[in-house]
Amino acid sequence: MKFCPQCKSDINEDELDGAVRLICSSTQCDYIYWNNPIPVIAGIVELDGKFVMAHNVTWPKGMFSVITGFLEQREDPAECIVRETKEELGLDVYEQKLVGVYGFDRMNQVIIAYHVKAKGKIVLNEELDDYKLVELNELKPWPFGTGLAIKDFLIMNNVEV
Repeated sequence: MKFCPQCKSDINEDELDGAVRLICSSTQCDYIYWNNPIPVIAGIVELDGKFVMAHNVTWPKGMFSVITGFLEQREDPAECIVRETKEELGLDVYEQKLVGVYGFDRMNQVIIAYHVKAKGKIVLNEELDDYKLVELNELKPWPFGTGLAIKDFLIMNNVEV
């Protein structure tokens, strides 16, 4: 960003509150770009005792993860995971439990992860092109993002990680 979105003056990089921020150069404007993290909802979706791992159309072949989506303005996170499960997988959530909240610095996100139990027939939306159903002990965490939620979920269910 080179110009202030409020007054169109130049933007400067200055340290504020221990971080480099983009700040409007005009003394008449108080604009500061804080670059706060974006809230993302993740769902470890259980269907008939197995777990849905989905493939996003933009990912490399063979890469699967839990479903995710952006929290909408004024949307409760618990309602968001119900909506995302319906939108992405066509499934109806009948039970949900918060797994945890995780910072994902690389994407400037905060992930709010749920375990949801769902029913119905999987119908993928345009964001996804494949899925697989795996047993609990087949879930494998990775050391960042939603992988941290899977790790905590496995620990909560007494599965060695």
